[in-house]
Amino acid sequence: MTDTAIAAAALGKRFGRRGGWALRECAFRLPAGRVCAVVGPNGAGKSTLLAHAAGLLAPTEGSLTVLGSHPAAARERVAYVAQDKPLYPQLTVADTLRLGHELNPARWDASVAERITYDAGGLDPKARIRSLSGGQRTRVALALALGKRPELLLLDEPMADLDPLARHELMGVLMAEAAQYGTTVVMSSHVIAELEGSCDYLLLIGGGRVRLAGDLDDLLAAHTLTTGPVRDLAPHMVVESRTTGRQLTALIRRQGPLPADGEDTAPSLEELVLAHLRNPEAPALLLDPARTPAQEPAV
Repeated sequence: MTDTAIAAAALGKRFGRRGGWALRECAFRLPAGRVCAVVGPNGAGKSTLLAHAAGLLAPTEGSLTVLGSHPAAARERVAYVAQDKPLYPQLTVADTLRLGHELNPARWDASVAERITYDAGGLDPKARIRSLSGGQRTRVALALALGKRPELLLLDEPMADLDPLARHELMGVLMAEAAQYGTTVVMSSHVIAELEGSCDYLLLIGGGRVRLAGDLDDLLAAHTLTTGPVRDLAPHMVVESRTTGRQLTALIRRQGPLPADGEDTAPSLEELVLAHLRNPEAPALLLDPARTPAQEPAV
């Protein structure tokens, strides 16, 4: 066992000799046993990062380790659900779960897979994959992933085609499994508010680079949302500021006490993420999991 689920050092990926960089100089360490949200705009590099961790892509530069080894060597201990959730359309649901068992004989947990598909999902074991809705195929894909009993579960927009009730239910299943078995979950999503109640670690990617990385509580504690009269916020580091009439609202990293004429609150995850996305030039903040925000300088 290792205490690090994923570690990246100067990781970069370029597609083709003349193609642009999907990832560039990415560096972070994700501790094992965490539930990590990977957020960022479309084309930021989220899917590329997850595909590297799954061992499906090789870096152009830098390195990535998974569970202390090369991603290909850790593949038996990793489960990956891609956005398109590729399944064999001609197989039935029962055949698909049987295939999962045959491919993972030493780790397969049929009770988990059947609970997600049959007990909670109400799927017909004889139904062919091609006849299922997008949400039903998502259930089967998640059942395959969790039935493998992975140490690391990689999910690329897993709930995008689920209705809100099914999304809430399956998110609960994921969190229960992660808590019971210590599974590290890395999940990309555009539904930021949904991640706030389930994830405890954040990776924010923009323009192919890691912009924020660290414990969610520590990242939130390192920022302050201040509202008040228009004023100079120096020497504080301003991530984003907006002015409406005579009122200034800004997300900052404090460098000492704030003026007494404003209202200062802790930001929500959505406020933190949106502020950094709206201002791509804001300095990155990468927190070492072993340090507190006060100990770690901005990068």
